Amino acid sequence: QVRLVESGGGSVQSGGSLKLSCAASGYTDSRSCLGWFRQATGQEREGVGLINQKGIATYASAVQGRFIVSQDSTKKMIYLQMSDMKPEDTAMYYCAAYYSSFSYRCSLHDRVEYWGQGVQVTVSS
Repeated sequence: QVRLVESGGGSVQSGGSLKLSCAASGYTDSRSCLGWFRQATGQEREGVGLINQKGIATYASAVQGRFIVSQDSTKKMIYLQMSDMKPEDTAMYYCAAYYSSFSYRCSLHDRVEYWGQGVQVTVSS
């Protein structure tokens, strides 16, 4: 059973930075994909970034170049470093995990199996 617990949400001004953390446990093999999704009020949940067990990340175009997903496998932690933040980044952010059909192949279009409880991120202009 995969367990995900986020921390680090909060408020920041436009152009600022924020880092989210996720304590992830229970995932076991090379098919594991972990990362972040977000959901703004009145919007559908959307993918932000995923990382595979080789440390290779994939990002949504809206955050490419501004956000970085990383992991510390020893500490079982996943991180989302957000920079140059914009008001449209305001959302509830969720840590996510699933097992891909193929080793080391993760896609933001895949179905997520496990979710964290979510943390609120608010960016003011």
